Amino acid sequence: MNMSRAFLCTLITSALLVISCKGGYSFTGGDVGNAKTLSVTAFGNTSDLVNPMLAQRFTTELQSVMVRQTPLSLVGRDGDLQFGGAIVEYSVRSEAPAANDQVAQSRLSMSVEVEFVNTLDDKKSFTQRFSAFRNFPASTDLRSVEDALVEEMVSELSDKIFNRALVQW
Repeated sequence: MNMSRAFLCTLITSALLVISCKGGYSFTGGDVGNAKTLSVTAFGNTSDLVNPMLAQRFTTELQSVMVRQTPLSLVGRDGDLQFGGAIVEYSVRSEAPAANDQVAQSRLSMSVEVEFVNTLDDKKSFTQRFSAFRNFPASTDLRSVEDALVEEMVSELSDKIFNRALVQW
């Protein structure tokens, strides 16, 4: 009986401690400090090759990652944590030469210049370029694989930005 009572007391105490803790960590490990709000301004697209939906798609995915992985509320502007920037590269080039002057692989690349402002701790603010790429067979038409490749790159870049801003990787 005493063992059950001790276990129950320990369990209740632990639960109360967890409930009462108001730390700035999310379940994914991102440290939001004392921040309560987040804003992501629409990213521009200054790359030479323009995919008309890319900037909107990237902005939406970055917002989704931040909201999904933190306890922060998304606001239209002037959040405690602010993200903005532009897609500065979106390109396709030949990779992996093969026999007879043929190309075996093509590479779709994307780079985003991000400005992150932490209004509560300026030392954590940064401006940085993040890049991702995907290879695909040169014999494949880009239009047939572009959506899937873009989705993968946008997701990867959003995760990289989250990790740099809130996990400090």
